[in-house]
Amino acid sequence: MVRYIGQRISIAVVTVFLILLLLFLMLELMPGTPFNDERLTDQQRDVIMEKYGLDRPILERFFKYMQLMLKGDFGISYTLNKNMPVSFMLGQRVGVTMSLGLQAVLLGLAIGMVLGIISALKHGTWLDSAMSMIAVAGVSVPSYVFALFSLYVFAFLLRWFPIRYNPSAPGLSGVLPVISLSMFTIATVARFLRSEMLEVLGSEYILLSRAKGLRESAVISRHGIRNSLIPVVTVVGPLVVNLMTGSLVVEKIFAIPGLGGLFVQAITVNDYNVVIAISFIYSVMFVLVMLAVDILYSVIDPRIRLSKGGPA
Repeated sequence: MVRYIGQRISIAVVTVFLILLLLFLMLELMPGTPFNDERLTDQQRDVIMEKYGLDRPILERFFKYMQLMLKGDFGISYTLNKNMPVSFMLGQRVGVTMSLGLQAVLLGLAIGMVLGIISALKHGTWLDSAMSMIAVAGVSVPSYVFALFSLYVFAFLLRWFPIRYNPSAPGLSGVLPVISLSMFTIATVARFLRSEMLEVLGSEYILLSRAKGLRESAVISRHGIRNSLIPVVTVVGPLVVNLMTGSLVVEKIFAIPGLGGLFVQAITVNDYNVVIAISFIYSVMFVLVMLAVDILYSVIDPRIRLSKGGPA
């Protein structure tokens, strides 16, 4: 187990370094500069490039860039908020995005697993059909459509919730964004868990467990649900990152001051440091979530770590 986890961590560390290299190359190859003001002369532009160290040799800038990024120092903003530290700009927004994303993940997993289990256990009934229709709707309809619908019905018509997100009162104003973000996760988890549980419940070892006299609740919890979770965990990993990093359209609809809006603003004005910082945060989060997924594999099914060379 320890060896398996060590291998996964080593792969994650190498992946982070490769991401840093790719981001730096993208930074170098990105068209235009942060200083595209036509009023600047070539001499003024050269002075600005020298001020920010952008005229240094590429290797020198690369090692400096690596050193600062690993320390969490993302430089300063060139255009959005001139000379303001990027880490400060992100600190004002990342908490909002992460909080709403985490709530959406937990809600999506909880409701999705309940719907999937009920649908599998009530296979062929009207309840199964109803759950399947909900799952199909959740996958087919984009999250921003749910956001607009819920905003119109529950905020504008019924006035149960605020129309705009309020950072000082995130509880009530965050309900509709969280539900909108979680709909796709709910539907995806429900569909995959239902499909896997139907296959598992029809397998020979489930029939053997029942023949031995195990209670139905024990059969379902110990064998049915656990053996159905690996495909679900595989699908949920990328979904968790997507929710934790936020949805740009949902953030715009509810006026949420998150990372998505800042990311688009930075791209439009070529604020390289902000773009690279947010890209790096997204990438590291994806690597960490996939590392957690790999470790969960070995916990759910020990045969996985044995097949990859881990100790028994």
